[in-house]
Amino acid sequence: MTTRVHYLVLAYPSQGHINPMLQFSKLLENEGVKITLATTLYYLKNLQKVPSSITLETISDGYDDGKDEEAMKSFKVYIDRFWKVGPQTLGELIEKLGRLGYPIDCVIYDSFFPWALDVAKKYGIVGAVYLTQNMIVNSIYYHFHLGNIQVPLIEHEISLPMLPTLQHKDMPSFFFDKDPTILEFVVAQFCNIEKADWILCNSFYELEKEITDWTRNIWSKLRTIGPSIPSMFLDKRLKDDEEYGVSQFTSEECMKWLDDKPKGSVVYISFGSLAIFDEEQTEEIANGLKDSGTYFLWVVRASEETKLPKDFEKKTEKGFVVTWCSQLKVLAHESVGCFVTHCGWNSTLETLSIGVPTIAVPYWSDQSTNAKCFADVWKMGIRAPIDEKKIVRRKVLKDCIKEVMDSERGKEMKNNAMQWKIMAAKAVGEGGSSHENIKEFVKSFV
Repeated sequence: MTTRVHYLVLAYPSQGHINPMLQFSKLLENEGVKITLATTLYYLKNLQKVPSSITLETISDGYDDGKDEEAMKSFKVYIDRFWKVGPQTLGELIEKLGRLGYPIDCVIYDSFFPWALDVAKKYGIVGAVYLTQNMIVNSIYYHFHLGNIQVPLIEHEISLPMLPTLQHKDMPSFFFDKDPTILEFVVAQFCNIEKADWILCNSFYELEKEITDWTRNIWSKLRTIGPSIPSMFLDKRLKDDEEYGVSQFTSEECMKWLDDKPKGSVVYISFGSLAIFDEEQTEEIANGLKDSGTYFLWVVRASEETKLPKDFEKKTEKGFVVTWCSQLKVLAHESVGCFVTHCGWNSTLETLSIGVPTIAVPYWSDQSTNAKCFADVWKMGIRAPIDEKKIVRRKVLKDCIKEVMDSERGKEMKNNAMQWKIMAAKAVGEGGSSHENIKEFVKSFV
């Protein structure tokens, strides 16, 4: 029998959701908590190198051998099945752990699983919701949930309390989908959020002070606990914590290539694990990089490589195209001077925490809103303009690179990025805002 407080951490089966929740789990463990990390049976097969001190368990999404053809085609089909099977198997897991002598004191659940709170309450367990997006995006969805925003969006500018004025191009992409399934899915995060015992957000107070203060007047149990990225890139409190621990790849050849390049001379380009650009956009990016004359390291997933121009060399003196790299290590390398990013929230927190100025090329979801923040709120990057076909042209990319790497404004962006780096490390360090919030959360169970 264990006498330690025991948290069950329930992560949505996607790398962008599991990474920060696993990182948060490591911090909780460092405060003396026992952690059991649970995700779907099928997704667990992809996990590698999870710390041995963290117990792994599973629930079912109804597709233990992988999605069938119908679920692959329709997100609604997948979610409808998951939402039937998930609560039942979560309850079974809680009962099983109790029988084994490891009763759960708290369920920390990804906000995409609002039903997990109902299951926790059924067993008399504390429920803590973990928001994987930033407070600005959470606020936009929450206001839609309240009926303060309607679709289709009619006003050209959207004004919400404590947020910058948003134009259509700054709003999450799901507001413009013909099929409302995904918008309804992400907004459902807030259907019972007021009933949660704790609301934890993967952001840090200094980054989003005004909206955090405003929201805490509504959700008194809201606490910012981020950035949830490996400790060695922040305050270095957790020894050897250099990776999230769920990477499916190990190649490091790009690091040797970076070692030979001058300080701040390389443009790093990565659009995450989900963005799919067409051949025209891929060709424009390739030629923009070549025309810029700068060193570049470009991550192109194996499934996307066929879209590269036929005559485009993958490795030259100036450029290197790889299928994977350790993004944190690349961003932290002294030769990297600029990050061309899709602005996913994890990538956004990583570049904020490491202090690299950005060129924003958002693809979908919350990325346009994060791009707005980079350019107009945090002032550590620019958003690449698109044409009428929604494509970033080669000359535009070339000009953006020149502005970030070689202009006075670029120096300002770098200075601002370094200030955010200092604040991010301070937030998670001893006595920082996020660290104090985590300690308060843990102490509430003692």
